[in-house]
Amino acid sequence: MAGTLFRSLFNTALSLHKPNVTTLKSIHTGPVYYAARKGTRAKARAKKVKVEITKIGFIPHNQRGKNKITKVHVNKHLDYSFKMESKDDVYPMRYYRWLTYTAEDAITAHKETHDPTMYNALDSLLFAQIEFNMEAVKKNRYLDNVIRLTLLPHFFPRDEERTILAFCKGPELIKQVTEAGATTVGSTELVKKIQEGEIKLGDYDYVIAHPNILTDLVPIRGLMKRRFPNVRSGTLDPNICDLVKKFAAGVQYRIVKDDHQQNFGSVEVPVGRLNMETKQITENIDALLKDLQSIRPKRDGLFITRCYLTSPPSPEKLKIDPFVYVDRTLSKEVQEDSDNEDEEVAAKA
Repeated sequence: MAGTLFRSLFNTALSLHKPNVTTLKSIHTGPVYYAARKGTRAKARAKKVKVEITKIGFIPHNQRGKNKITKVHVNKHLDYSFKMESKDDVYPMRYYRWLTYTAEDAITAHKETHDPTMYNALDSLLFAQIEFNMEAVKKNRYLDNVIRLTLLPHFFPRDEERTILAFCKGPELIKQVTEAGATTVGSTELVKKIQEGEIKLGDYDYVIAHPNILTDLVPIRGLMKRRFPNVRSGTLDPNICDLVKKFAAGVQYRIVKDDHQQNFGSVEVPVGRLNMETKQITENIDALLKDLQSIRPKRDGLFITRCYLTSPPSPEKLKIDPFVYVDRTLSKEVQEDSDNEDEEVAAKA
């Protein structure tokens, strides 16, 4: 009897102190369920994106898709020799051949348009726009973009300043290079200043050197990287005075391939100013065309295809014949040399 009473009292006390499981669940898990519902609602709202549909009238099946703009790339090497030559002075250029001028006549025509009574810009630059056939020797191969620097026979002022860093040994040679027009000239002391950071290579447009100091430049070869003087890039030459004149007064140009037509390239090079003598500008054009012809690939066909003379602000483009100054095709000697080279390569293979 006493044991039964004790057991009932113990169960009663245990029930009083037993935690409410349902209450705990509601207290501790309520925010979790709320966050889950909130995320679900946000996702549902994101899905309900309004899409505006514009109703278009009925379009026949044979006219659908005709409004799409498609770019048509025209072949830039088209031959216009089939067009007639105009017999009049005034004619639509769309239907007739372009008139081909001599270089002297084209320069004279630009001088007339830049007269004080018209554009009033007699000191304007005259540019030669030249087009190329960029095909290489092998089929389906094309020349890469070309960057060259050439010294024209008659100097003319340009709207640019060039800085040249020259390395050479000997006080007399340093004096001659300075008089030739180099910005900074020196020997091993320049190497130390570059290592210490007093002289920055990025402040100079060109870095050239004489072969007698080449071994002393090895410690800064890592700093120069591609600008390290070498014969291939034309920045290493024993006749460093002429090299300075070339980089100071020379004309730099870049032949660029067309993005959509790889066998077409073009370049625009200044060849003089209109206040110069016509003969001097003509000689500059001659020197430029011969320099361009020197890099032509050893294959049949044309390399230089067209040449125009322009002079801003005038929009006129006057066509001249470049083959007055350079050969239209390769000479027989060059062709024989190229054939011999091919035979030697085949024999080695």
